[in-house]
Amino acid sequence: MSGPLPTAVRTSNDISDSPQTRSEFAWFAALCDDDFEFLGVPTPELASSWSHCSEIVRAADRSGFDSILLPSGFDLGIDPIAFAGGVAPDLEHISLLVAVRCGEMWPPQLARQLGSLDEMLQGRLRINIISSDLPGETLGGKERYGRTLEVMKMLRAVLSGERCSADGQFYRFDLPAPRLLAQRTQAPPLYFGGLSPEARAVAAEAADVFLMWPDTTEGVKDLLADMDERSAAYGRKLRYGYRVHVIVRETESQAMDAARLLVSKLSDQVGAEIRSRSLDAGSFGVNQQGDLRSRSDADGFVEENLWTGIGRARSGCGAAIVGDPDQVVSKIRAYEELGISSFIFSGYPHLGECGRFADMVLPTLLANN
Repeated sequence: MSGPLPTAVRTSNDISDSPQTRSEFAWFAALCDDDFEFLGVPTPELASSWSHCSEIVRAADRSGFDSILLPSGFDLGIDPIAFAGGVAPDLEHISLLVAVRCGEMWPPQLARQLGSLDEMLQGRLRINIISSDLPGETLGGKERYGRTLEVMKMLRAVLSGERCSADGQFYRFDLPAPRLLAQRTQAPPLYFGGLSPEARAVAAEAADVFLMWPDTTEGVKDLLADMDERSAAYGRKLRYGYRVHVIVRETESQAMDAARLLVSKLSDQVGAEIRSRSLDAGSFGVNQQGDLRSRSDADGFVEENLWTGIGRARSGCGAAIVGDPDQVVSKIRAYEELGISSFIFSGYPHLGECGRFADMVLPTLLANN
């Protein structure tokens, strides 16, 4: 495991200033049981737990990452808000990107929890909004995203010190801001992703960072152009984030071998079962990842250094940057040139690959950034 990288650690994690002058590099904490040595083969010691996931977060903090994503799934793993409150006192530099399934929580209480977390983190909270249903409920896309938009607007207002009020289709209340929140002047940045027309509309109006899953270079260009146009209609300018796995080794050949080994025990039947269990198995984004995989070559590459094999056992983010350190850095720099400034990386197993990425790639990314 990598030790500290003192020259690379950046003590300022505020990406809310405009314009943004640097990229943000984040890792991933496997709170939703998404950690394996071999995809599709459960490994008990890698299952989501306080000890395992907090070790990943602390390693990412030591290694100089700006942030780490704490994902959320109602029926998987451990709760990210509770986890964030537990791990916050152990952290020195890193920000926590906490996933919030906004349909599952009463917005005023959610705002209070998030404001408390941000105080514990001394302003290093980021919020990943997930447009979720209530457990046991299924709304149509239009209604669900309409509710999500109401939550996002309310959170931004209340976490900026405004009154806790809403007068929409789904929420109607008028409350004074709790004392802790009334003292605030700026809300943490809101990260949000989705490819459906409804999701894009919500992001354009209310998100700070629009998150996307892997796509070809041309696909990324098209998506950013569409979102630029949509956000400009509101007089806004989005920042863009890219969530992708990474397999980096000393040589390209070794990285290819590691990719093949990762899926070496995965059958097509098990992969299909894993993908179908996901709550978002039929979403636009998941379908796009499947389409990406269907366009890949015999080795699973859809373009140079972008491998789709991971998507055989995941319904969500289903591709990895694969190569030697120079190739991985070059691919990331190419995304930056397209306009992406926030990256969320991961690798299997997450703890070991966190250290490998921190040793082989992160110092180069941070240099002159």
